[in-house]
Amino acid sequence: MLADVRSKTPNSGRLWTKPPQVRGRSRFLGVETWAELVWESWELGREFTKTLTLKNVHCKLQKLHFRPPASRAFTTLSPQTITLSPGTSFGLPVTFRPLDLCEHHDSIEFQSRQGSFTVSLRASVPQHALQLPEEVSLPICAVQGTTQTSFTFRNASTMETGFHWEVGAPFRLSPESGVLEPGAESRVNVSFRPQEARPYQEEASCVFGDGGTNRCAVLLRGISKYPHLQINAAPTDQGSSLLPFDEVPVGGTKEKFFHLQNVSSVFKTLLFIRRKSDIVTLFDLWFGVVLCQVSASFRLSWLRRPALMERVFGCELREGLVSPGSSVRVPVSFAPVAVDTCSVDYLSLSCPGAPGRRLLKLTGSGCGPAVSLGASVVDFGRVDEGQGAERSVRLTNSGTAEAHYQFDVGTDGHSVFVLDRPCGTVPAHGSTALRLHFRPRHPVTHHRRVACVLLHQDPLFLDLIGTCHSEHLKPAALAPRHLRVYQLHLRRGLTCYPPNILGAMLAKNKLRRDEDGALALPEGFDEDSAAADMSRMEEYFQQMAGEDVPSSTRCHVTAAPSELLFYQGPASQSVTVTNHTKGRVCLLWTSEPKSPFSVSPSSGELGPLKTTAFRVTYCPPEANGFHAAQLECFALYTILRDHRQTGDSVLSPPWCVTVRVSGHSFQPGREHFVPRYRLLQPHVVFPAVPLVSYRTVLLQNTGDLPLLFRLDPQQCPLVTVLPASGLVLPGSHQVLTLRSTPSETRSSSLTLTLTLQLNGSTKHTQDLTVVSVAERPRVCVEGDGCVVFKPTGVGSSSRRCIGLRNMSRFPLNFHWRVCGPDKNVLSVEPSSGTLHPNDTMVQTWVFCPGEEMEYNMKPRLSFWPAQSPDWKRSRLSLKAVGVASKGSIQTDTSTVHLGVLLVGSCKSFEIPVLNKDACSVSFSLTVEQSLMDPDLPRKGDQEPLVLDLDPSSGTIPAQSCMMVRGTVKPAGRADYCWTVRYQILSSSGSAPGEWQVLCQVRGQGVFPTLEVTDARSGGSVERLSKMTLWSLFSLDALNAHLRQDPAPCELTNGVPPRFRLRRCPSAFTSAILDFNFSAAPLGSGPSFVFLMFQNTGSLPVEWSFLFPEDQEIELEYWAESGEFTSTELHQLKMQDQQLFSVSPGSGRLQPDQQRAVQLTYRHDFTGTHRLPVQLKLSHGREILLNFEGVTVDRDMLYLHYASSSHTFAPVPIGGFNPPKQVYELYNGGALPLTYHVDTGPLEQLTAENFGHPVLTCLNPHGEVEPGHAALMEWLFSPLEAKTYSVDVPISVLEGDTMLVRFEGCGMDIRDQERPVPIQPGPISMPCTQRVPLPGQVVFLSEDRVCLGDIPVCSCSTRILFITNVSMADRVLFTWTVADEAVRIVPERGCLAAGQSALLVLSLCASGRPSFYQLDLICEVTLAAALARHHSALLRWEEEQERRQEEFTITDLSATPTPLAHHRPQSAVVSEHKAGAIFRTYKTLPPIRSSSRAERRARSRRGGARVWMRPEAPRPMLLHLGLTARSHSLLEFQASFPSQVNKHTVLRSLQSGTEAADVPTATLFKDLPPHVPERDIITDTITSIIRSLLEDPQFQQTLLQEDNEPVPFFIQLGPPHAPPSHSPQPVIPGTSPAGLEMSQSGAPCRTTGTGVKPEIPECRDVHKAAVQENIRRLPELGELVEDILLNTLQNLMTEAFLGEMVLTAQPRIITLPPSRSRRSLSGRSSSQPEAERGRESPEDEK
Repeated sequence: MLADVRSKTPNSGRLWTKPPQVRGRSRFLGVETWAELVWESWELGREFTKTLTLKNVHCKLQKLHFRPPASRAFTTLSPQTITLSPGTSFGLPVTFRPLDLCEHHDSIEFQSRQGSFTVSLRASVPQHALQLPEEVSLPICAVQGTTQTSFTFRNASTMETGFHWEVGAPFRLSPESGVLEPGAESRVNVSFRPQEARPYQEEASCVFGDGGTNRCAVLLRGISKYPHLQINAAPTDQGSSLLPFDEVPVGGTKEKFFHLQNVSSVFKTLLFIRRKSDIVTLFDLWFGVVLCQVSASFRLSWLRRPALMERVFGCELREGLVSPGSSVRVPVSFAPVAVDTCSVDYLSLSCPGAPGRRLLKLTGSGCGPAVSLGASVVDFGRVDEGQGAERSVRLTNSGTAEAHYQFDVGTDGHSVFVLDRPCGTVPAHGSTALRLHFRPRHPVTHHRRVACVLLHQDPLFLDLIGTCHSEHLKPAALAPRHLRVYQLHLRRGLTCYPPNILGAMLAKNKLRRDEDGALALPEGFDEDSAAADMSRMEEYFQQMAGEDVPSSTRCHVTAAPSELLFYQGPASQSVTVTNHTKGRVCLLWTSEPKSPFSVSPSSGELGPLKTTAFRVTYCPPEANGFHAAQLECFALYTILRDHRQTGDSVLSPPWCVTVRVSGHSFQPGREHFVPRYRLLQPHVVFPAVPLVSYRTVLLQNTGDLPLLFRLDPQQCPLVTVLPASGLVLPGSHQVLTLRSTPSETRSSSLTLTLTLQLNGSTKHTQDLTVVSVAERPRVCVEGDGCVVFKPTGVGSSSRRCIGLRNMSRFPLNFHWRVCGPDKNVLSVEPSSGTLHPNDTMVQTWVFCPGEEMEYNMKPRLSFWPAQSPDWKRSRLSLKAVGVASKGSIQTDTSTVHLGVLLVGSCKSFEIPVLNKDACSVSFSLTVEQSLMDPDLPRKGDQEPLVLDLDPSSGTIPAQSCMMVRGTVKPAGRADYCWTVRYQILSSSGSAPGEWQVLCQVRGQGVFPTLEVTDARSGGSVERLSKMTLWSLFSLDALNAHLRQDPAPCELTNGVPPRFRLRRCPSAFTSAILDFNFSAAPLGSGPSFVFLMFQNTGSLPVEWSFLFPEDQEIELEYWAESGEFTSTELHQLKMQDQQLFSVSPGSGRLQPDQQRAVQLTYRHDFTGTHRLPVQLKLSHGREILLNFEGVTVDRDMLYLHYASSSHTFAPVPIGGFNPPKQVYELYNGGALPLTYHVDTGPLEQLTAENFGHPVLTCLNPHGEVEPGHAALMEWLFSPLEAKTYSVDVPISVLEGDTMLVRFEGCGMDIRDQERPVPIQPGPISMPCTQRVPLPGQVVFLSEDRVCLGDIPVCSCSTRILFITNVSMADRVLFTWTVADEAVRIVPERGCLAAGQSALLVLSLCASGRPSFYQLDLICEVTLAAALARHHSALLRWEEEQERRQEEFTITDLSATPTPLAHHRPQSAVVSEHKAGAIFRTYKTLPPIRSSSRAERRARSRRGGARVWMRPEAPRPMLLHLGLTARSHSLLEFQASFPSQVNKHTVLRSLQSGTEAADVPTATLFKDLPPHVPERDIITDTITSIIRSLLEDPQFQQTLLQEDNEPVPFFIQLGPPHAPPSHSPQPVIPGTSPAGLEMSQSGAPCRTTGTGVKPEIPECRDVHKAAVQENIRRLPELGELVEDILLNTLQNLMTEAFLGEMVLTAQPRIITLPPSRSRRSLSGRSSSQPEAERGRESPEDEK
């Protein structure tokens, strides 16, 4: 790990450093020299000279003049001119004579023709300076650890500098002080030993210089963190790690490993700055992120365990160091010493500087061998005396440990039963076969129960039986069944009686036989269960101990002592044999002649309960030897020697009594053999329970000589060892069995020592340490016996984990008991169990209060040894304290608003659930869903729940917040409201309370929506009105489909990829609409339709127009079939030629954002073109649009129909004035046409309705100009309330005929609440233009005006504004109004740049009810373009006039005659006049059509020599739609009573109502009927007129006639006086009926002879009558209306221009009192005094 040392350029700020010197040469005006001369080392009183070299690096001669230094310290040559040739140099000596000990500064100035430059002179004072790094970063270090680094600093001065470092903890520098020679460097070692985990930053100050006056510092940085060592082992519930060893054989060792991994890492961000000339640039800053780790030292220690507990686990690696990111492998061994004992120990890992410690739990159990005999009884049968028998038995070890066995049978010949291998080993999961030999000495039955002693296992017993017959004695043969009967008799206490007594008792019925044939006591007597419950270890000790063991039913005959030692004592010893039975027994000793041990007498009889003595003699055959034997004596009832005296049922096996004898023949003073042995487990620990316990020890003879051993029983009476003495053959072993009963002792020594004497010498001993101490059960409870629960909610539960540790050396059973009412509140798990020694069990205490209060509880712990269930139980009390409170949860806000949600998408949000109580709260959440939109259908329970909460249940700690994540996936378009309710849960998970409202979540599921808000046409279809476009493109239906919810199949993809193999789209699309581009002639400009798409929703929407090629999968060449249908070929042609295009084809719109889309149709090929295009919204609708357009040949007459059917507005039945309705016809060709309606179907319909004209066409004939539309007027007058339909042929002269179906519905007005609307269906067309056309500079404030329902003979007015948005161009506008009922003022005008003009639109309804659907067109032309056109036209006209007056003779051979030059002037003039008269009359051009294409062709043929007439600039068209519905007066008053006062009925229009009601057919009554003659006349006149209109000369003649002066005779007519509107004076006394109205409408006075003079009393009455008559005049109403209209126009103009704010607050002006006002007005008025003094009472009030 490297430290970070950052250097810093020396400066005079923070560090005292050596100033820099300029070593490089500089160039000044072509001269290379030093920029500065510096004198560093100098002394007072001396001179120091340096040479300033000047070199000419210019290509020309240089002459320099210099100014010498001004100070006396610097001197140089006298001022002179220095001449430098190119490439030459000159040295100027400069001498420095120091006068004071300070810095000196001066300069030398050089001048040349090009300018001047200066060379600085400086002499610096020597000073101390050190160069050292700016900061030093030490490697990251662990707490209480140490890291080191070093840095170098240099003496940058020319003087010897002493230094001394000063730094605070935890940094330390070495060396701290010293002296540096000039230019010398010194390395400083920095050590970092932190005591806390945090960043450290300390400045190390360095004091240097004379007297320590100078000081500098270096910044030391270090980071300290806690080391983190992780134990890689299985985790436990106790928070520690576990290393299990499982089962390990006792005596063996198993080793396992665990790893200590250093995971203490930290990311350190370093900022490096690279400096250059003290200027830090952006590129010099860069960051680095380094992964820093720390080394961690560790220490392993054993946790405190119970005293006297054996150490079975071992760990050799107790401490060490773990490198960063690495691990250390730690070995742990386990060597169990006891069988079936679980061992537990703990290793504590501590790391210096790290908080806390970690525990590693070690567990393991010892297992021993599992040895079993192949047979429990070996029967040798009958053997003759002197003969022998042989049998075999198999010893099997099914355990995992090696078995050491030893049969307790002699091998020296003193035993009749002999094994070939009495001791040995059986491997794990192995077996061995043993050979047994039977060599009887006496003709009796033989039986010996031989014990097989095993190491770490209870002994096994093998019953050996055999019968020996001689010639004289043939005892009854002993069989295994006799042993089974003997065991029953032994359990029943009958073996102490001889067979003859048992027979007598059986005869006297004192005994009975059971089902097994054995004798049994009478019923009512209990059997001795002690014999049956005796363990095998107890049986072994009872069999071997003799009289040392208390007498019991198993001891029939005993020998004492049970062992004899012949160590330097007498050669013979006595053995006492006792008969404990009720019969006389016979004793037979098995003798071996070659044995050094003998018994005398060798046989004898012994009476009941008698004792006899035998002498055992030791006669070694040689000296210096070890001898041992097992003397065997068979005792049997005397009566059993003759089988004739006993029955088979009372036959009893004999008893075998053994005496161990050992001795040596070493003479006193002789050295005994040195024993070579191994004693396994010399330290024996008995369980700490005061019960009889057993342990086994293995003594192995590893030498080549026999090993004699002896343990003195008197040395330790508390411990019994079997066998206490014996002989171990070379390479063999002896299993020693120890028995002890531990007891509590107060002595200071807790261990017992048994001395094992070997080879009969006191020099060869081995101490066997025995621990046999009984202990009381001890447990340790974590937390000082107190459990404090956190505040808990009522019904909830809180848990605490407390460790319970067994501090005893034996397993403990424990049981917790909670008394009284605390049982319902406090519980523990587990409440009972078993704790192994030194084991810790985590107890989980659960506190579940039932009411709000403070609880103080005292549970009790009972524990006792697991080996003694009847042991007196120990008790321990525990204090438990808990506080209960009622809990609740809440949120910050009661309503969570999610806003808009995309249907089908997922949106996640979080609800902060707060618990402000002092206890934890467990809760459960549920969601109730409801739809808030009343327009949507309610599905109730069928509506799927689309809100999911995670988690829906949980527990919130006290004073905490839990974030509940909600996921919403709306299934449909709806306004959702989810109510989140909660319940407080109890500890069992049940909810005792009711659901409470937590909060509400609101969200609106929406689809991406798009809407067409405006439509405009351009190009060849620019004359189509907005209403026509709305119909042709089915925009109402398109908007309706876009507002609908998409089908599930439409939501598969956001924007569909290429997924179709066919070029034709599917015909099963749910939404199919037609986009009709109308028709235009071939070669005309493209038809443009601009649609304004607006995102009316709340989500961003992505849209795209997908052509067939965009949706088709690009197949490989081999997959193409190559066969196309006619439709596919047609589509391929259209796509290749790009007849239809959409720009842009796709886009994304934010909410409320709009964008114009241009749809283009090119007229390059004739015919009807159709192309399916799919409009796809992301996650929304998918609509198939059929693009359709017609291109007409220029010579073809074509009438375009938007649809083949038309529906009239419903008309009520019973009316006399049905409204007039219109049907539009559009001429899509290049030629004008005449249409004709066949009225035959209409006449048939009239005949079917009793002669009533149900449907009447008012203009069945008409003409339609190219690119224009004609309105057919219809009257629909139904008779019945039903639907009428009729197919009417509409034919075009010299063209095609189209059959159009007209439909109309008659309605009963009684079933309708209001009259028929202006147009059927909703009116969704906007009133303002939202799509600007390319190049459009003039806009209307409204492009669609709806006047609504108006009465007939009324005039409705609307105010509009036309604005020129251009900032440079002036425009001219002209309105084209086809209907006389509509008037717009002004009709034409001029708009300057940025100017607006007010327009007044008026509709004067006629006397017939009608539907008005008018399209007013405004032609807008740029004034500049029009001026250019006039200028070009003027030049063209001058050229045409010049060409008419001049001609050129191209005949070169023709020569002028002389007479021509001498002609008189009068003749020339007369010829000129005659020519003029002749040119006045020209031949008319032929009657033929001339199209634009022909003119273009003529211009191409004419080439450059033909100058065509300049065409006027094409104006831009503005459409103004006007819709209204007029009603008859009676109908309007009945249907709209509240609107009557808002309209003024013009009486002047009422007078022409009768004329308007005359049918139009009567106007054409003079025309011939529908005969071929009429058609011929019509066609001929039409052709003549059309040719005249297209002839340029005829048009020019008409224009010239307009410029002619008005004829004089017009002025001879009578003058027309303007009508007077002022009332004529009326003679008083005349009645109102005497007033007559003039023709102009003014009142006239009737003259008569009976006129009375005026009197003053009638003056006021006459004046009032006159005023009333004037008010009723229509002229007055019109005048007032004009005044109000002008006033409103002025106000609207000011508001439109921003000069007035209509929404501003009204101002309140306080006027002076009325008298003051009268006085002020009196002074300023110019009226006569009589009129000023006259005031009415109303004015005074």
